[in-house]
Amino acid sequence: MKNVAILGSTGSIGINALKVIEAFPKHFKVVGLSSFSNISLLEKQIIKFNPSYVTVVNPKKSEKLDRSLGKRSLEVLSGEEGLNIIASHSKVDILIIAISGAAAIYPLLAGIEAKKHICLANKESIVMAGSIVMERVKKQGLPLIPVDSEHSAIFQCINSSRTTDVSQLFLTGSGGSLHKTSKSHFSAIRLDQVLKHPKWKMGKKITVDSATLMNKGLEIIEAHHLFNVPIDRIKLLIHPEAVIHSMCEFVDGSVIAQLGITDMKLPIQFALTYPDRRETPFERLDFTNIKSFSFEQPNIMKYPCLSLAMAAAKIGGTATAVLNAVDEIAVEAFLNGKIGFLKIPAIIEKVLLNHRYVESPTLDQIFESDKWAREESARFI
Repeated sequence: MKNVAILGSTGSIGINALKVIEAFPKHFKVVGLSSFSNISLLEKQIIKFNPSYVTVVNPKKSEKLDRSLGKRSLEVLSGEEGLNIIASHSKVDILIIAISGAAAIYPLLAGIEAKKHICLANKESIVMAGSIVMERVKKQGLPLIPVDSEHSAIFQCINSSRTTDVSQLFLTGSGGSLHKTSKSHFSAIRLDQVLKHPKWKMGKKITVDSATLMNKGLEIIEAHHLFNVPIDRIKLLIHPEAVIHSMCEFVDGSVIAQLGITDMKLPIQFALTYPDRRETPFERLDFTNIKSFSFEQPNIMKYPCLSLAMAAAKIGGTATAVLNAVDEIAVEAFLNGKIGFLKIPAIIEKVLLNHRYVESPTLDQIFESDKWAREESARFI
């Protein structure tokens, strides 16, 4: 029996992780949960899974939850420090990091320091501070198991092979909600159109990133750090069927692909049970329903966010932290109706051009760049 803590249990990954844990009651027990502010759902999860520790990042919401739980025997923590406490707690065997944004960096590092089995479903921590994170992972001699379907696929394809044997990585993407929409229509595109992803059910921010292909740019940066493969050897392929989640080509010309249905419970299950595999109770791929596989090169002219992400990736240092921060601010402004869809890459480009990057930053310098980028972005909204 392994004790599991989920940071971000009320988000889509956290909810799916609890479904996986529920399917394996003899193997996993929930001991820690966290949410930023969704205490109504968190309270339901507490009643169902009976954890020992809970963190609500918003202190006022934490106090409210503590009062509503009454005499229930668990410890309610608050703030970012609460995340760090759960991440490094001696009772936690497996740590799932499913919180979004830069807030994941410190609990991730705390979990690494405490030598936890870490299932990572937060790309911002790697995009912003990949070199620092992976250096500490290497120092502790731990596997860092990605939960994102694309990176889980690559992790599985590489398996026990040496990264020096890898020739190229192929990240796949469905093309998002605007794959079949001409760029000439982008200026008048509506939010509801952008949020209609053809394959995945995701949060609003990542769905917008999928439409701009920024999500794929961030995933390329993440893959570069996770698998120690140069940026120019990581390729993006548009794969509308979304059956092949990614592929690895080796130096001998062999290509290994990982296939599966579009269900995040499968990579979550793999991350939880690694290095073992267990019989899944969830839906499986039916090859008789697959009529064809198709692949396309991404249209760089149609998706400037992808070009901007690749440029930041090649610069490195604090450039990727700035990229991530500006994208968050610009997408939030689009979701709130403050800017049009085409303004997202325009703002990202302006802020990146104004940034004086640091080549080998400390964590403090990364967060300083993040703060500067958010403030600078606001000037263009």
